[in-house]
Amino acid sequence: MTEQRDTIHLVDPETLPLLDALGRAVPFTRELLPAIRSASEANYAALGTPPIAPEIRRIPGPAGELEVYWYDSEPGAQGRPALLHIHGGGMIMGSAKAMMAGPSGMARALGIPVASVDYRLAPETPFPGPQEDCFAALEWLAGQSDALGVDAARLGVIGESAGGGLAAAVAQMTRDLAGPPLAAQILVYPMIDHRTGGEDCRWRNRTTGEFIWTRQSNRFGWEALRGDYAADDHRKGWFSPSLAEDLSGLAPAWIGTGSLDLFFDEDLDYARRLVDAGVPVELHSYPGAIHAFNVIAEARIAKAFSRDMLGAIAAMLKLPERG
Repeated sequence: MTEQRDTIHLVDPETLPLLDALGRAVPFTRELLPAIRSASEANYAALGTPPIAPEIRRIPGPAGELEVYWYDSEPGAQGRPALLHIHGGGMIMGSAKAMMAGPSGMARALGIPVASVDYRLAPETPFPGPQEDCFAALEWLAGQSDALGVDAARLGVIGESAGGGLAAAVAQMTRDLAGPPLAAQILVYPMIDHRTGGEDCRWRNRTTGEFIWTRQSNRFGWEALRGDYAADDHRKGWFSPSLAEDLSGLAPAWIGTGSLDLFFDEDLDYARRLVDAGVPVELHSYPGAIHAFNVIAEARIAKAFSRDMLGAIAAMLKLPERG
């Protein structure tokens, strides 16, 4: 495998506080995972109180009850588009409870309800458990659309990192299973190719993946999710969306990634394949951006990311212009 360069000089200077806050990535092991999860929860708690407090809904899941965090700035309003949000965390950490800032902020900025699903994590729950949880949340959102004041014809799925990978998987699942139609899939530096960083990696990019989420992290996350799944049946794209042989008929996509993110190459390749399959795609790459760069909200590239993503969601879900 091609040797990794030292890329600190390529990182956008305004986002360097992210490295100061999180430090260098530590190697993942099963023994360290509980401590890493606790540290991650503490980091997200430092983001403060979400602008809209959630209402916790309990819904039927494939293996019991699931929690959905429901953000709604206008309870009782009708006929609105809505987003299903899927949090990140490498398939192995994070929670809807800890990661409230993102979906709450989107609900406030867009003026639409957002449902964030608290799916089960690997390795305790390997594939297909997390994917089935997220798909169950989409079915709930569509099935309860009238009671929730939601227009079932204007639903989008959104996620960042592992959540972006799960959002891409849900888009494939709902197509394959004739589930609720999606108007949009918003994939924020999505984790979609289980081969990245391993022996079968198709990319030899020397300037990606040094910070936050590394090749070792990626191998650990995917191995935890995979369990004993052989990735050789019709569900392989649900496991790792890049493995899907047919991307036609999927919802229009917005993809945003960073030029230094480990997922840069797989994300650009997925966008290219979506276009080839006839799926409308809006693609953005942000220079000097490492994984999770948008946490530094005042950085110029983070502001550009937010403007691009929110504008695309508004257009794809046919939101009226806000005064």
